[in-house]
Amino acid sequence: MAKHILYGGQLSYFTGKARAYLNWKGVDYEERLATRDIYASLIIPRVGYAMIPLVITPDDQAIQDTSEIIDHFEALEPEPSVVPAGPKQRLAAHLLELFGDEWLVIPAMHYRWAHNRDFAYSEFGKITAPDLADDAQFEAGKKAAEKFQGVVGLLGATPEMAPAIEASYEALLDELNAHFSVHPYLLGSRPSIGDFGLIGPLYAHLYRDPASGDLMKSRAPEVSKWVERMQSPPEPKGGAFLANDEIPETLLPVLRRMMREHGPCLVNLVEQLSAWKQANPDTDIPRVIGMQPFTVEDKTAQRIVLPYTQRMLQRATDYFASLEGDARGAALSLLDSIGGEQLADINIPARVKRENHKLVWA
Repeated sequence: MAKHILYGGQLSYFTGKARAYLNWKGVDYEERLATRDIYASLIIPRVGYAMIPLVITPDDQAIQDTSEIIDHFEALEPEPSVVPAGPKQRLAAHLLELFGDEWLVIPAMHYRWAHNRDFAYSEFGKITAPDLADDAQFEAGKKAAEKFQGVVGLLGATPEMAPAIEASYEALLDELNAHFSVHPYLLGSRPSIGDFGLIGPLYAHLYRDPASGDLMKSRAPEVSKWVERMQSPPEPKGGAFLANDEIPETLLPVLRRMMREHGPCLVNLVEQLSAWKQANPDTDIPRVIGMQPFTVEDKTAQRIVLPYTQRMLQRATDYFASLEGDARGAALSLLDSIGGEQLADINIPARVKRENHKLVWA
């Protein structure tokens, strides 16, 4: 029987997320490097733009987005699931997937381009020009990396913000290290969609890149061990979420950090996207619609507003909105305990969805 094919790369943020999930789920797949030729001959023709990872199924479906990749395989094999059933755990898992996917890109990009630049050039060179000698390969990688370096400041990872970003990330490492000293995964002995959200930045950029990897291994060894479990699960399809819908006390500081740093930007995004749609009712959704303030460790700057982030937010808020009675009360108590009340009643008038690999109005 034909295998699934995962096109990606070790240096890729979201390939790390997809690979970790496929490994835990026990999917029969083969990983292939997304070289320049693969982008030109396969990825761009199938998806419409240059983006990895891409999964090609045995029946020739092309699935690009990591949340859609996970949804696809969860539908094929619902159990064991990486989506918790309890309202508090499931909401927490959605929030942490959002946090990893859409917020931790700030420290990930900062550390890669401020502390691991030459390593990144070499890695891009291996993909862009695998047949060239080392020096020429390095220069090719340097050129290929220009577009990625160009967005670092736009994401908020400016030199002026560097001390605050590093202080916040180191504090997050400490919080996660304390948690993983007690629990092997975020919500017990089974990884959730929250774990897979966090593994993207914490593997490809912050573990695998040498300078940030040394920092993680020395400051937060339990986080390093979690990264290694996520990439090579000791018990595929095994483990269980904590009983009684428990949210570990050790996880609350991470969720509070998310709400403190990311929460205001999420609310602002919803407001800006609604205003943008009203002003541009018949226009396709662009990748960026403007700038927004963000604050990390009491330092404030500006970053771009990415409409795609709202799709990931909707996964959490739609789930919360679906709850009734005691389940809703339990989820609300979680939001109250982490400073997330702003998300409980958030109104999202300009809803989005993905259709044919593209973000469109819902």
